[in-house]
Amino acid sequence: MGRTKEFDPGATLQAALELFWRKGYEATSIQDLVDHLGINRGSIYATYGSKHELYLRALDRYCENEGVAALERLNQPGPALPAVREFLRAFATEALADADRKGCLVTNTAIELLPEDDKAQRRVETAFHEVESAITGALIRAKAQGEVAEGTDVRAQARFLVTFIQGLRVMGKTGDERRINDAVEQATTVLR
Repeated sequence: MGRTKEFDPGATLQAALELFWRKGYEATSIQDLVDHLGINRGSIYATYGSKHELYLRALDRYCENEGVAALERLNQPGPALPAVREFLRAFATEALADADRKGCLVTNTAIELLPEDDKAQRRVETAFHEVESAITGALIRAKAQGEVAEGTDVRAQARFLVTFIQGLRVMGKTGDERRINDAVEQATTVLR
């Protein structure tokens, strides 16, 4: 009969996510994980597999949590364009409120692990695609409600905004409030 786990795998995964998010993949050693999670190496390997698999599971959890929040912001009833603008402003607010200046785990993964890591690349591409689709959907609603000019290529605007958000997440690591807020205000001007 196998031993019963003496830790909560979900809570431990969340703690691993937070450590990877703060330190990055390469800078987080197995010993760092042992110390931070309060479990032994054997439990880490038996429950999550390798450090890489644990990282990917943490990234999956991050994407699930952030994806839900993004969809909630963009799918609110009423005028869609203000929701997109608020979505952008929320990224700036979050970046500036982050005392640790962690940035976005998806963006950090793209910078640190791509293009060499195929599994991480698929997750990053999926995350970017989901945000792009959510923004596109909001912009389609905005267009249907007459908030955006008829000839607007909403897919191209959504791609621009996803690219802008990733840059914003990197700039958020600087903590430069004026630069970030000015950039967001400029980005919102393309939404007409």
